[in-house]
Amino acid sequence: MTTRIKELRAKDNLTQIELAQKVGVRRETIVFLEKGKYNPSLKLAYDISKVFNMKIEEVFIME
Repeated sequence: MTTRIKELRAKDNLTQIELAQKVGVRRETIVFLEKGKYNPSLKLAYDISKVFNMKIEEVFIME
């Protein structure tokens, strides 16, 4: 799975820490998600997508 999190954060001028705080996880979780080393729970994927006002499948791409 790949994500557009880094791209979307840059567009919205959000740091990893700010995004992590908005969705209730540690910054390291965002780092792992951006590197494709962690698959989020459905709730976390939903929460991140909600921050960017996008659908889950627009943020997380299944390969």
